[in-house]
Amino acid sequence: MIKVNDLYKKYEDNPALCGMNMDIPTGSIYGLVGTNGAGKTTVIKHLAGILRQDSGSIDYDGEDVWENVGLKGRIALIPDDLYFPVGYNLIKMGTLYKGMYENWNEDRFSEMIETFKLDKTAKISSFSKGMKKQAAFCLVMSTMPDYLLLDEPIDGLDPIVRKQVWKYIVDDVADRQLSVLVSSHNLKEMEGICDRIGIIQDGRTVLERDMESLRGDLHKIQVSFGSKAEKTPPDDPYKGLNVLHKESRGAVDLLLVGNTQDEIRKVIDKQNPVVFDILPLTLEEVFIHELGGDDDAINELLF
Repeated sequence: MIKVNDLYKKYEDNPALCGMNMDIPTGSIYGLVGTNGAGKTTVIKHLAGILRQDSGSIDYDGEDVWENVGLKGRIALIPDDLYFPVGYNLIKMGTLYKGMYENWNEDRFSEMIETFKLDKTAKISSFSKGMKKQAAFCLVMSTMPDYLLLDEPIDGLDPIVRKQVWKYIVDDVADRQLSVLVSSHNLKEMEGICDRIGIIQDGRTVLERDMESLRGDLHKIQVSFGSKAEKTPPDDPYKGLNVLHKESRGAVDLLLVGNTQDEIRKVIDKQNPVVFDILPLTLEEVFIHELGGDDDAINELLF
């Protein structure tokens, strides 16, 4: 497990991380989401051992990453901004990586180059942005890492290539217990691939949950009691529910509720509603709610 505990980092007088906490289980895919400037890239650079925190700790199964050459040999990073040495092609890059990573897998490297249909003799500088990202995946996945850090990994990739990339990652998670941290603005794709989600804002973790739990405890519902609404007693019909947001459109109430489906049904069903629909929220909807979207934004997104 990777544990980030009470991490602080300041650039001159500008705080970047303010007590950041994360738990990334072994053999899982952890999705890190947040607004621009929330601290996602800064966290990843700390996890990679590129930056050193002012205080707090980063623990990889009992090991500190800072100046730990052995541990860094088991960590693979694909940053948002890629760099390749001038004039290098994939053959030269493969030779370079083979000399640095003891678990280098030449067969996988050749297989991935063929899968992505890359020219291993062409200069990488001549590649498109998407092709450079594919080249980076061929290299880092062939190091057979124990830990994989991805910063906007699918940016610039077409749907077919994205599917191929995720297949390599998911297979390694299942077969080798690879631990993955991925930061991305593509919340729809994150929702379908991640086991656990962390939402950060202003350098702090504001929510960290397993996807199964996240889907189970937050719902949007629409309820109408029809003509009976005029006869409804003045008591709150939603008493006992954790109503986080509510608006009414005619005789229909639209609510965001922080309860399980069973808890919601127990309160609503006994009042014999004319209309009653209950739906789980998408990750995008949770993101807007947790980061304090105003009422208009929540209304537009949820309802």
